[in-house]
Amino acid sequence: MTPALVPLPVVVPLLGAALTLILANRPRLQRSVSVLGLTTTLVVAVVLLVEAYRHGPVVVRVAGWPPPVGIVLVADQLAALMLVVSSAVTLCVLLYSIGQGRGETSESAPVSIYHPTYLVLTAGVTNAFLAGDLFNLFVGFEILLAASFVLITLGGTEVRIRTGSTYVVVSILSSMIFLAALGLVYAATGTVNMAQLAGRLDALPPGVRLALQLTLLLAFGIKAAVFPVSAWLPDSYPTAPAPVTAVFAGLLTKVGVYAIIRTETLLFPGGQVANLLMVVAGLTMVVGILGAAAQSDMKRLFSFTLVSHIGYMIFGVALSSVAGLAGAIFYVVHHITIQTTLFLVAGLVEERAGSTDLRRLGGLARIAPLLAVLFFVPAMNLAGIPPFSGFLGKLGLLQAGVAAGGTLPAVLVGAGTLTSLLTLYAASRVWNIAFWRAPRLATSGPPVRLPGLMVGATAALVLLGLVLTLAAGPLFRVTADAATDLRQRTPYVRAVLP
Repeated sequence: MTPALVPLPVVVPLLGAALTLILANRPRLQRSVSVLGLTTTLVVAVVLLVEAYRHGPVVVRVAGWPPPVGIVLVADQLAALMLVVSSAVTLCVLLYSIGQGRGETSESAPVSIYHPTYLVLTAGVTNAFLAGDLFNLFVGFEILLAASFVLITLGGTEVRIRTGSTYVVVSILSSMIFLAALGLVYAATGTVNMAQLAGRLDALPPGVRLALQLTLLLAFGIKAAVFPVSAWLPDSYPTAPAPVTAVFAGLLTKVGVYAIIRTETLLFPGGQVANLLMVVAGLTMVVGILGAAAQSDMKRLFSFTLVSHIGYMIFGVALSSVAGLAGAIFYVVHHITIQTTLFLVAGLVEERAGSTDLRRLGGLARIAPLLAVLFFVPAMNLAGIPPFSGFLGKLGLLQAGVAAGGTLPAVLVGAGTLTSLLTLYAASRVWNIAFWRAPRLATSGPPVRLPGLMVGATAALVLLGLVLTLAAGPLFRVTADAATDLRQRTPYVRAVLP
């Protein structure tokens, strides 16, 4: 019965998208279908995670065709864990957007567009996590990107069209590189099935293998917003509606990180480009957080912290050790939750004060104390203050770096520590200006009652971040098991090609 559940995280959102499009003139039913579909996806993801943890990867061969001819969906511990976190986040963001009225019939977000597109985006994300071959991974990327093109330009304002155009161009460029890499991989090996590639790529000449690895890394690096191909993100994300920005920040870049983790462990083990990845990780951390420290708008500041903390994940991958990979996976889970929460809080600030410009904000801690708490907890979590999950994830990565030894890991440990301190500075700056100082123009007007569903969805993600802290021990065991399987490769390959 369990293998039959594997396609559901893809199929259910797609069916929901079709149904919500049919129900374009029935907004209440449309909202109910969307919430029910994502709740079902979350439940299925939890079942798959339990099954993968207990019994190993769960594999389904679509239409019964065996690999490499047929499409294979694989739910190992890494994929299932990503499914659980992404499903929880997309459900909370959907509830937030319903509370904001983003799903209502309006000029800024027509009901016939928002819900179907959001569900298609979810299906693309889940398909990318479950893909057992590179071409299906490419399809997953294209599904989520096509939906994101619509969501990022909702409302059709001049600034959204302009920044959305940049996002579209960069996304198409990365997809073209990925597609070219697919063709090269197939020409060199005769397959795109990742389980088969795990064996065939090892037989290629070292130069050819390295060229394929670097091409895939470039494609995924653009999608993950890794320095120096990250400049597009801070200009693209902040202009979109708050729930759209939140789900983009939480998930879309992490799909790129997931692809890097999967390919670097399954297809290209051995750390041939470890030094390159470490340099890129260090520059991503430092350049990103320096950009954040210079911002005067909350959304842009959070966009730069998003770029910066991608560097921690790449650092874990570059270490090529079980401890490094376990820390990277733990940090992906943490960052999906916390970064999404902070963008939702920014949306609440904009709802309350009409702006996220720090120069126009002040006194929010006195005017809206609950909003202050909803910001303070995830901000300190992101900065890595003990005992939050951000601290535990960074600690795991830094310990793995120290254990690896060598000059570059030591430099990365220093860069990671500096980035954490500068993140604390950036978060404290937002707190002191927007929440602590005397009210300014944007916050001195009459009280604005925040919609309960928006506050509730944000609070749920804040609580999820706290749950990650309380359950850090079991979660680290899951990520360590997932990292061990990734390093061994055998469990994945045997599950797909018994």
